Amino acid sequence: MSGHSHFSTIKHKKAAADAKRGKVFSKISRLISVAAKEKGGDPSSNPRLRVAIETAQKANMPKDKIEHAIKRGAGQLDGAVMEEITYEAYGPAGIALIIEGITDNKNRTLSEIKSILNKFGGKLAEIGSVKYMFERQGSEWVSKYPMETDPKTKEQLEKLFEALDDNDDIQEIYSNLK
Repeated sequence: MSGHSHFSTIKHKKAAADAKRGKVFSKISRLISVAAKEKGGDPSSNPRLRVAIETAQKANMPKDKIEHAIKRGAGQLDGAVMEEITYEAYGPAGIALIIEGITDNKNRTLSEIKSILNKFGGKLAEIGSVKYMFERQGSEWVSKYPMETDPKTKEQLEKLFEALDDNDDIQEIYSNLK
């Protein structure tokens, strides 16, 4: 049992949980900043900001981090300018994807997305070549033409979705997978 202790186990579990929570806070913070940039930092007159703040509160995000994100988005703090991005892509077996995100560096995010897509058998598509297969319903993209696929391709797609979701800049992934 040499080299193992109860403290080490707790320390490693806590580090993993903190990293996961930090990723969630980072994504929510970006949502808040973009919402504040779009229509101002007052949640009473900005419904998108209000929803983002509610999401942050459900995730137990500290109030000072929420306020910091609002100030950054409203331009009251110096720092990187956050922009919304939308990419269209095809996954394995021609599954259509819409990838939405928020980034401070479009070039970096684009190269990261291309790399992830290439690794899992996908490719970036031209603007407009995928969106026609989807319909905007509220804040969601819903597929007009859902596709079935075999279990092997589904497993490959799940790995692709996980890899994309692990990227801090990517907020949502929509597909036409049934």
